[in-house]
Amino acid sequence: MHGSIAGDSDHPEVADYFTGTPPTSFARRLLNAPAARGVPRKPHGHGLTVPPTASTVRGLMRKSAIITILTFTAILSAAPMVGALDLRKLNPFASKKAAEGAPSAGNESAAQQELRRGEALETAGKTDSALKVFRGIVKSDPLTVAAAKAQFHVGHILGQKGDYPEAFKAYNEYTAKYPSGTDFDGVIQAQFDIAKLYLGGKKTKLLGVPVGPAYDRAEKMFADIVKHAPYHRLAPLAQFNHGLALEKQTKVAEAVAAYKEVISRFPGDPVAHDAQYQIGYVQLREGQNGGYNQQTRQQAVESFEEYMNRQPKSEKTAQARENIKTLNTAEIKNTMDIAKFYDKTKNYRAAVVYYNEVIRSAPGGKESDQARKRIGELKSIAGADVLRSGPEKAETGDMALARRRAQARVDVASRPDFNGPYVPLPPMPDDGRPRLRTPLGPMGPITEPPLPAVDPLQDPSLPRLRTGDPLIPLAPLPPVPEPARPDAEPPKKAQ
Repeated sequence: MHGSIAGDSDHPEVADYFTGTPPTSFARRLLNAPAARGVPRKPHGHGLTVPPTASTVRGLMRKSAIITILTFTAILSAAPMVGALDLRKLNPFASKKAAEGAPSAGNESAAQQELRRGEALETAGKTDSALKVFRGIVKSDPLTVAAAKAQFHVGHILGQKGDYPEAFKAYNEYTAKYPSGTDFDGVIQAQFDIAKLYLGGKKTKLLGVPVGPAYDRAEKMFADIVKHAPYHRLAPLAQFNHGLALEKQTKVAEAVAAYKEVISRFPGDPVAHDAQYQIGYVQLREGQNGGYNQQTRQQAVESFEEYMNRQPKSEKTAQARENIKTLNTAEIKNTMDIAKFYDKTKNYRAAVVYYNEVIRSAPGGKESDQARKRIGELKSIAGADVLRSGPEKAETGDMALARRRAQARVDVASRPDFNGPYVPLPPMPDDGRPRLRTPLGPMGPITEPPLPAVDPLQDPSLPRLRTGDPLIPLAPLPPVPEPARPDAEPPKKAQ
């Protein structure tokens, strides 16, 4: 070894690194080093070239890192002279769109100046110029606070001009882009007012000419309000008006579903009670317009009864009760018409069935008296037996058995594993083997032999039992030997 690294005269650049030589001198010496110029290093006294050690390699690596840092520092120090340096552009992983769209203090101040200029133009009555300025703010600086205010002004100006569809669309863009904006409540209120205009019968225009009410447009507008502001104070009423728009388009099923949505999503809002009443009213109108059926009537009655249970003191409760009475009257009239139809076609038995239904549904009413009178006339015409409900003839036992067998055959044939009726097998060929001794005919049930007529215990052919003997005689037991006496001498063994 030739000493430490700091004291090695053959490594001046490394020695300067540890001795604290200034960076400029250090870089100059590194560039002027013999190894950098391609000059081989001087041999030592023994005439051999010493290869670089591990400490030398580590020193060179440290010098390269220091040179890189110094170069970057020089660039940064020279940046103010050539212009500001944007560090975001140096990040290869940054989003270009995010970098360009991110608001800055300069953008916000410029957007605020443009906003004040547009508001001044709007106040002066130059709405077209103001609209152009506001749209420019939204397009150039969409993420600034001024852009949200400008978008609100765009919808407001379009509404003042009477272009309600475009105004509603502009407000929709506000709710989508700026849900936390300060004018969000005013935007929802403006949208609600526009949709209410179309619900009230405002006509849509085709090529500038009004052509008819745009209830479908009101339907879509109210649906958008509920979608973009489901927790707003106007959301329950918007959902209710959505059902009204569907009802005015005679979309009964969709309207009922919309009203039920009000009840399920906003049960605590007062408009939920009105939705319950409106469900029954829609079904009532459907019956009056020719779409009546038993199921619709029952659903309408249940809807009005539910409303009366929820709001017993409401001003609509009396009207709901009258609607139920109207529905019942319509049901009786419908049943009476069916009975008259069967009466006219001389199907007296079916006519009597429906006349009795009228009597049961409206006892004491005018229709009930007419039905009772007509039943008496039919009895005198066709006879009481003909009008009696039930089967034509009494079913005998043989007929019932035949019917059950036929039904059984049908049930068997309808099974998924049914392969057809039974087919008898052909007789087996005689192969010379002995046959089983079974009768050729069908084997009947196996019966037990009859019980004996005489008690076996009293049979004279059996041995009689003595009094006190058990029922079954036992074999005689062998005699028991007597025990040996204790005082007797034991026998002596033979000598």
